[in-house]
Amino acid sequence: MTAYGKKILYLCVIGVVIAGAYVAGVYTGYANKPITERITGVINKSEGQPEDVDFTPFWQAWKVIDDRFVPTHEGLGSTTIATSTATVASNQERVYGAIQGMFRALGDPYTVFFPPEEAKMFQDEVNGSFSGVGMEIGIRDGVLTVVAPLTDTPAFRAGIRSGDRIVKIDGRQSADMAVDIAVREIRGKKGSTVVLTIERDDEGPIDISIVRDTIIIPTISTEGNSSITDMGKGHEGIRPDGVFVIRLYNFSAQSPELFRRALETVANSGSDKLLLDLRGNPGGYLEAAVDIASWFLPEGKVVVSERMGTGSLISVNEHKSRGYVTQLPKLPRVAILIDGGSASASEILAGSLSEHGVAIIVGERSFGKGSVQELVPITADTEAKVTIARWFTPNGLSISDSGLTPDHEVKITREDVDNKVDPQFDKALEVLKDNNLWK
Repeated sequence: MTAYGKKILYLCVIGVVIAGAYVAGVYTGYANKPITERITGVINKSEGQPEDVDFTPFWQAWKVIDDRFVPTHEGLGSTTIATSTATVASNQERVYGAIQGMFRALGDPYTVFFPPEEAKMFQDEVNGSFSGVGMEIGIRDGVLTVVAPLTDTPAFRAGIRSGDRIVKIDGRQSADMAVDIAVREIRGKKGSTVVLTIERDDEGPIDISIVRDTIIIPTISTEGNSSITDMGKGHEGIRPDGVFVIRLYNFSAQSPELFRRALETVANSGSDKLLLDLRGNPGGYLEAAVDIASWFLPEGKVVVSERMGTGSLISVNEHKSRGYVTQLPKLPRVAILIDGGSASASEILAGSLSEHGVAIIVGERSFGKGSVQELVPITADTEAKVTIARWFTPNGLSISDSGLTPDHEVKITREDVDNKVDPQFDKALEVLKDNNLWK
């Protein structure tokens, strides 16, 4: 090789070494960068980050998805027809998904995050009317469960019962499905059909088809002249034995005034025995429960306490009776019927009257929905529903933990339903007529 050729070769080698050193330096510098600086396409990656939380695992996982994840969708050069309709989530959708996962990690089915589309749907439901099947649902033991079908609704007529476990909605598994998502899956256009796959203690999975309709929710009933056709229906009003029956379906804004009128009817009837049927009542406004309890408790008696915060930061807000009881000519004996469909405000009313010695509870253990949610905006188009407090009875019983256990536990069997008999109602009548219990 000539001297000139050797010189060229030497320069080439030097160039390769320098380029290699440069690349190595760039790579080393990149590798030593904080993980947040290596994530592209995302802004405000550390804004608002708590000082004592290490977000490195989150961004490491994000980087793994960026570098290695292969989506299951068309367009990857496959010669077969894709069986998945999944699309690749945008960076923002991945952030929303992470937030939803964070909320689920709290273990509270009533604390949920709404991305933009779900937030809009939620507001539409709150502000307007909707079609559905007419039932209250919640989470019990980690399973989507029917709290109560509302009287004379599609769900009620289809045979849905309190305590039914919903395992599928239109064939889609409901496991790990948030309550609010399940509600939207079940609701739909009037006249359309939804198929619920139900499990019950006494039978295996069954599919129940329900045609959606506009839901009209009744509030209260104090009279009825039909024979027994279902649990509680046809019992309301004054009976030949002197027992007056009020069936309260929910605790709406109108409930206190309607209940006041019903009590006026009780007073005018001369009855000294009141049977208050709260079976299948999923609750409603806290203020309605406090107002109704005030007709039975002296002023200042605690109806329910609301506890917020944790540890040493717990604060307690007591909701007390307004003392309307002084307006009654005489306080009647009160028996309250509850079941697994009695929740929230129903549990507050029944628990307070029972623990203050005013009422005797008959039926089955209540649902156990004793928490308060607040809607909190997260961004301009997203929001979260967050549990901010829990309810406790006057004696300190957490309604969320166990619900209410009746003084006289009476179950209703399938045979009772088929034979149109109501042993819970009959037991409540027996309790009201037993003078030894009301000394």
